[in-house]
Amino acid sequence: MDKQKRALIPTIFCLVLIVAALLFRTGQHKKQFKEIRTALYTQVSITVLSPSEERAKKAIDAAYEELSRLGTLLNFYADDSELSLINQNAGVQPVKVTADTLEIIQAAVFVGDQTEGGFDVTVGPLVRLWDFNKKTRPTVADVEKLMPLVGYKNIVVDVEASTVFLKKGGVKIDLGGIIKGFAADKAVAVLQKNGIEDGIVAVAGDIKTFGQQMDGRPWHIGIQNPRQQKDDDQLLATVDLQTNGISTSGDYQRFFIENGTRYHHLLDPKTGFPARLCQSVTIIAPTATLSDSLATGIFVLGPKKGMAALARLEIEGVIVDQDGTVLVTEGIKEAVHFIRTQ
Repeated sequence: MDKQKRALIPTIFCLVLIVAALLFRTGQHKKQFKEIRTALYTQVSITVLSPSEERAKKAIDAAYEELSRLGTLLNFYADDSELSLINQNAGVQPVKVTADTLEIIQAAVFVGDQTEGGFDVTVGPLVRLWDFNKKTRPTVADVEKLMPLVGYKNIVVDVEASTVFLKKGGVKIDLGGIIKGFAADKAVAVLQKNGIEDGIVAVAGDIKTFGQQMDGRPWHIGIQNPRQQKDDDQLLATVDLQTNGISTSGDYQRFFIENGTRYHHLLDPKTGFPARLCQSVTIIAPTATLSDSLATGIFVLGPKKGMAALARLEIEGVIVDQDGTVLVTEGIKEAVHFIRTQ
């Protein structure tokens, strides 16, 4: 063999290794595994790609164990959860908490600041005045009575001391508007720790994608049409995602109509009544914690302030305003594919 041919051998060998790695990465040796269970009082779907069913099952089981742990830690209704201990000590003293509790409450306060209070984890007492199953709504007097207990500015987080304090007695934190996204992020972290590189965790409608599909394409996620007229009109658009959180808040999720007016669960913390400027808001963010909470906060802010906030935060979104006009942030336009004509 001449010197030129011998010199080519290492190069060819490296190319073979690169091609083999690419084939493996695009899913040639992987299969898709999916499990749906109940966690955090809702339906959770976990999808992973793995070359081994045993490895996939182990990772999925560990992710569900993490969801169970978080549900116990942050349960609003359990007297012995860390969240309840914070609420029980409102106006009394700070409560020392674990890293996860501190992290999620920090995130909630951050999003409250970024949305001018549109996202507020102390709004729970107002939400519970509304019964969307029985289609009953509170009086103005009912709402005004509870308004003094609403205000995320009552939350004091001391990172160095690892404590959370509620300045006013009677104020309660309810993490329902952020916990599903937070849990999705934590479940993905557990999957990755267990060797999973590609998958989707969907905690109800709050989704965290990571990696890619078996054929190397991004994950394909649907955005619901907020004014669906027929069965084949369910989706407004689809969006291509790799490692992102995606969440939608819409006035069609829990609502009733009375005398032609739609009453829904997305309340403006400043009024105690449904926010009126949007039909739906979909947020695509680096974490599902952010996408979950920002979807609500931007919905309350409305399209004009909402788009400005997303630009400032460099986070992507799709907003359908009260008239049905669709607004899309610049950075996500290429990845969003509309199904119905705008």
